[in-house]
Amino acid sequence: MVLADMVTRLQEPLFTLLDTPVSWVEVLGFGSGALCVWLVARRHIANWPVGIANTLFFILLFAGAGLYADAALQVVYVALAVYGWWSWIAGASGHLAISRTDGRTWRILASATVLATALLTVLLDRATDSTVPFWDALTTALSLAATYGQCRKKIESWYLWMAADVVYIPLYAYKGLYLTSLLYAGFLLLCAAGLRAWLGEATAAARKEALA
Repeated sequence: MVLADMVTRLQEPLFTLLDTPVSWVEVLGFGSGALCVWLVARRHIANWPVGIANTLFFILLFAGAGLYADAALQVVYVALAVYGWWSWIAGASGHLAISRTDGRTWRILASATVLATALLTVLLDRATDSTVPFWDALTTALSLAATYGQCRKKIESWYLWMAADVVYIPLYAYKGLYLTSLLYAGFLLLCAAGLRAWLGEATAAARKEALA
């Protein structure tokens, strides 16, 4: 009962933006999401526990907005975040270096993304009342591919995140989640900064290795 009351209060409006009520859970998702991406760009391991908190807020937010694939995706994110957290900790001793995604992995990710998008679109269209089944499915598939790359510190994960954000921004605005849409516009800028930082570190490491 206490948990149910807490969930209800989190979904209550905190203020109004563009004549649309903004809930506590959207504000908390905004703050934790921005902090998470900022930490990822700086390769700080704290991004994983902050990211887990962010997914919990977004489960409530997206389910309430009818973005069912995005809500379910947050559950997968929790599992991937645990894996990523462990991977970064385990890689600390052996230094999990920033690297490029090889051609074989790209082909597997591309095929998996297309297949996941198609299957999720059909599922959402037939089993839910989603008004945006394809776009919900596409962003979910892209985000999963990006998260895998982030777990392995692959530079190209930033490109995948940016592609997802380009779709997320108008999608969330269409669903009336204006604060979250603004958050993802910020994510897009943070992704560009993160990409630049990772490219710089990879280049520096390559030069150091060449001089060794």
